[in-house]
Amino acid sequence: MTVQTEKKTMFEIYRDTESNGEYKVIYFTELDDHNKETEISAAMHGEHLFDGFLLNQEKAQGKRVVTGLLERLNRGEHLSPGDIERELKLFLG
Repeated sequence: MTVQTEKKTMFEIYRDTESNGEYKVIYFTELDDHNKETEISAAMHGEHLFDGFLLNQEKAQGKRVVTGLLERLNRGEHLSPGDIERELKLFLG
């Protein structure tokens, strides 16, 4: 019997408190050596809002939803972690 494990992309949505206060996303599992330290440092210094794993078979669509959520947050809309989880429910693993 073969057990298949679903591939996932780890991400975090955070507010950049060091710079302009915008909400951003970091896809940890897509970082490479030249940007890894800088991106992780920015996220660590930011204000955490939500994190999770996007299922890779749904990743493109999940990323589009994340982008839309960031646009809404950066326009001033209040979204709780529960709101974000509901919006991403179909794409989370």
